[in-house]
Amino acid sequence: MVERIGTCRVLGQIGSGGMAVVYEAIQEPLNRRVAIKALKPSIAIDSQFAARFEREANFMASLQHENILHVIDFLKDGRSMFIIMEYVDGIDLYDLLERSPRLPADVAAIITLQLARGLDYAHFRGIIHRDIKPANIMVSMQGDVKVMDFGIARHERFGDLTETGTGLGTPSYMSPEQILGDKLDFRSDIFSVGIVLYQMLTGRKPFVEDEARTVMQKIRLDRYEATKRLGVEVPRKLERIMARCLQKMPANRYPTTQALIDDLTEFLAPRVQMSHNARLVVFLHEIGVMTADQTDEVLSAVAPRALRSGRRNGNFLKRIARWQAAALAALAISGLTVQAASGRWSGPKLGQAPATLNPAESGLLTVSADPWAHVQVDGQHVLTTPAARAIPLQPGRHYVKYSNPYFAPVEHEVVIEMGETLHDRATLTEPIAVAEQPQATP
Repeated sequence: MVERIGTCRVLGQIGSGGMAVVYEAIQEPLNRRVAIKALKPSIAIDSQFAARFEREANFMASLQHENILHVIDFLKDGRSMFIIMEYVDGIDLYDLLERSPRLPADVAAIITLQLARGLDYAHFRGIIHRDIKPANIMVSMQGDVKVMDFGIARHERFGDLTETGTGLGTPSYMSPEQILGDKLDFRSDIFSVGIVLYQMLTGRKPFVEDEARTVMQKIRLDRYEATKRLGVEVPRKLERIMARCLQKMPANRYPTTQALIDDLTEFLAPRVQMSHNARLVVFLHEIGVMTADQTDEVLSAVAPRALRSGRRNGNFLKRIARWQAAALAALAISGLTVQAASGRWSGPKLGQAPATLNPAESGLLTVSADPWAHVQVDGQHVLTTPAARAIPLQPGRHYVKYSNPYFAPVEHEVVIEMGETLHDRATLTEPIAVAEQPQATP
C-alpha cells in the first residue's frame, strides 16, 4: 500500500471501485483527516477513464455546498491522479439500508431533502450527477447528508465523454431517458431521487428484474408497485412527492429541483419539530451506528437553545437527548402544558405516574406515531416518538395519549398482560386550527 500522497500520510484503504481506490489519510500541515481517491495504476493516465476522473475533480472543486462532498486538492504525477477530499465520519446510505431496510418516513424525507438541496446547487450550475444511488449518498455522524462521486457527471456547456446513444449509470437507478441514451437535464436526477426515496420507504427498489422484463425495460415501460400493495404505510403527501419524481415523462416531474425541496420542506414542517440533523443523529443511534455517548456529544450543541425554551435542568435535557432529541425538549414542555390546561385529557390526572415501571413484574408497550408525537401513559409523559425503547407497565388497563402541537391528540386504551409485548400505533390526521396551536414560551 502507498504510504504518502503529497503532504498526506496514508492510514489505510477504506474503499475500492472499478476505476479508483479510496484511502483515509492525515493531511499533515493542517493535521486533519482527509479521504484520497486515487486512480488505479492499471488505468492509463491518458485514457478516457483518466479524463473522466480529472473532470470529476474539477466538477466537485467548483461545488462548495454543505450537501456535496468537498474537494480540497487535486494531484497529478506521471503515473496517477489523486483527488483529496474532506473525510466524512459516517455511513453511506447503501450500508445504512443494510442495517435498516425501511426508514421512518420523516428520516427518509430528511435524507431526500438534503440530497435535493445538494443537487439543486449543482443543477443551477449546469451539472447533472447522473449516478444518484444509495452508495453515493453519505450520512455523517453530525446528521449531514453528502452527495458523492461525480465521476460520470455532465456539464450542460461541455461535451460528454460517452458516445451518443450510450447510457452511463447504475441501471436500477437510471431514468427512462438515461436508459435510451437521450440528452439529459436535471429532471433525470430527480427520477433517480424518486427511486432512492421509494427504496428508503419500502425496503426494495421500485423496478426489479424478473423473467419477463429486465430492470431497464421496467423503468421505461412499467409502473412501480404501489406501496400499499407491499403492506407499507406511507404518508399520502410523501407518496405524492415520490410519484411526481417517478413520472416516466420528464415534463411531468418537478419543473425545478427547488420545487421538490419546497414540497419536502412542507411535508416535514409539522412532523419534525427539531433540527433535521439532530433527527438523523438520533436515528443513527437507534439503529446502532452511534453510541449513546457519541449521540449525546453531538446533540449537546443544540442543548442550550432547548434549555432556554424548556426551562429544565441539564440532566433532564441530557436524558431527552439520548432517547429522543434535545431539540424536542421545548415543544415537549410547552405542548404538554397546553394539553393539561385545555382539559382534553380524559385519563388519570396529569403527572400521575403509571402504576409501576418494574420490568420484572410487567408487560411491555412499544409505541409509534405518524407524524411524531409526545406520548403520555396514564397521564405521565414517557417519551417522544420516534423511540425504540419499550415501556414496562403493570398488567392491566392503561391510557395512552399521543400529542403533537399541529394535530388533534389521539387517545387509546390498552390492556397489558404479564410478559406480553404490545405495540400501539397512532395516526394523527386532524389538524389543529392555527388559533389553537400552542406557542413555545421564550
